[in-house]
Amino acid sequence: MIGERRILLEPREVPLGGVRGMNVLRVLPHRNLPTIGAWCFLDRFGPADTRMRVEPHPHIGLQTVTWPLVGEIRHRDSLGSDADLRRGQLNLMTAGNGISHSEYSIGDDPIPLDALQFWVALPEGARQGAGGFERHTDLPAVSLAADEGADATATVVLGEFAGTVSPATVHTPIVGAEIVVPAGTRVRLPLRTDWEHAIMLVEGDASVSTHEMTQNDMLYLGDSRDAVEVASAQGALLFVIGGEPFDDEIVMWWNFAGRTHDEIAEARTEWEAASARFGVVEGHDVRIPAPPLPDVRLMPRGRRI
Repeated sequence: MIGERRILLEPREVPLGGVRGMNVLRVLPHRNLPTIGAWCFLDRFGPADTRMRVEPHPHIGLQTVTWPLVGEIRHRDSLGSDADLRRGQLNLMTAGNGISHSEYSIGDDPIPLDALQFWVALPEGARQGAGGFERHTDLPAVSLAADEGADATATVVLGEFAGTVSPATVHTPIVGAEIVVPAGTRVRLPLRTDWEHAIMLVEGDASVSTHEMTQNDMLYLGDSRDAVEVASAQGALLFVIGGEPFDDEIVMWWNFAGRTHDEIAEARTEWEAASARFGVVEGHDVRIPAPPLPDVRLMPRGRRI
C-alpha cells in the first residue's frame, strides 16, 4: 500500500513541436510518479483560439481518453472510425498492439479549444490485442450531497465512482470522473481505500482537505482513504483519476507504452516503414514522422513516491 498522503504535482509547459505546433500543459508522467492507477499521461491543451491539426501518428500499449471542455474535435483512425466529439462526450481509443489516428479541430479557422487528453496503460493481455474505438455520448452521473450549498455532480467518464459505472471499456480497476462543485459548497467525495487517487483542479477554486489548489495543479492523495473533502467558494470543475496501483513497470517514449527498449525500437521501425501494423488513416496525405531514439537504452520509470 502507498499510504495516505498529499503531494502536489505541478504541470509543466511542453512544446509538442513538429507538424503539431502546439504547446500543452503536462501533468503526467511526473518525474517521481509514472502512473496513478493505470493512468500514465495527462495533457491539457488550451484554453486557446487555435486551428488544431494533429496528423496521423501511432500508439501501442495504451488507451487514449479524450475529454473536451470547449470546442469540437474530429477523430479519425486506422480502424475506419470518423467521429466528431464535443463537451460531455468521450472518445476512447484502445491501441493494443498498434493503431494510428489523427485529431483535427472542426472547420478551417481557429476556434476556441480546450480539452484533457489522458493515456491509460494496458496490462499484458490487452496490450498485445487488437485495437478498438468507442464514442460515448451519454455517460452516467451521480449526485453527491453537500454539507453546505447545492449538491455536487460527478460524471463517471471511465471505470467506477460512487457506485456508478461508466459504459466505456476498461482493462484494469480504474476511475476517471469529472466533478462539478457549485459555489459555496463543501462536499465529501467517496474513495476506495485499496486504490490510489489524485484530483486535478480544471477551473475555479477549490480546497481539498484544507489544501488550497491552483488551476491545473493535481493533488496526489495516495491510497488508504475512504473519502476526501472538497470546498469551493466560487465553484469548481475537478477531475478525479485513480485506480488499483499498476504493478507493471512501463517504458514510455513518444506515443508508445511498452516494457522494454527493444519493443519500443521495433514499433518505431515499423511506423517509419509504414508497416501494416499501424494501418492507414484515410483522408490524409502526410503523417507525423517518429523522432530519433536517444543514444542510451530506454528504461522503465520507477516510482519514487
